[in-house]
Amino acid sequence: QVFSQHCPFLMGPIECLTDIVTPDTDIQVTLSIFEVASAAGIPCEVDPALVNVLGGTRTGMEEGSSPEEDYKVSCLLLVFVAVTLPLMAADPASLYNPELDGYNNNLHCLAKAIVQVSAALFTVHNKNIETHLKEFLLVSALGG
Repeated sequence: QVFSQHCPFLMGPIECLTDIVTPDTDIQVTLSIFEVASAAGIPCEVDPALVNVLGGTRTGMEEGSSPEEDYKVSCLLLVFVAVTLPLMAADPASLYNPELDGYNNNLHCLAKAIVQVSAALFTVHNKNIETHLKEFLLVSALGG
């Protein structure tokens, strides 16, 4: 906010760049724009730092692993989270604590974490994020 007030000539173009990003935009261009926007304090749909970290770990995995196997592991991670949601909700620590204005086990942070990690994982694999999150909701609904 302060940056916008003191340097509107700089923030304006960055905000315009983030507005033109569509799902059809090249992934490298999108990540570059989001990296600039993130550095300027503008919230982004996909966290470029998380994408870089997750993308870097792909190359460090064992020799026999392929991008297709890494993609399957990412999908299985979402299935695991979806199936464990009812268990986490039934946990006694999953009660709202007014003193904390949240849950004792930080369950209130889970939705944002799922969205951010999913977006980064499926950006790394160049897959449709929205489709995978819809599948996650379906599995979550069936698991509950």
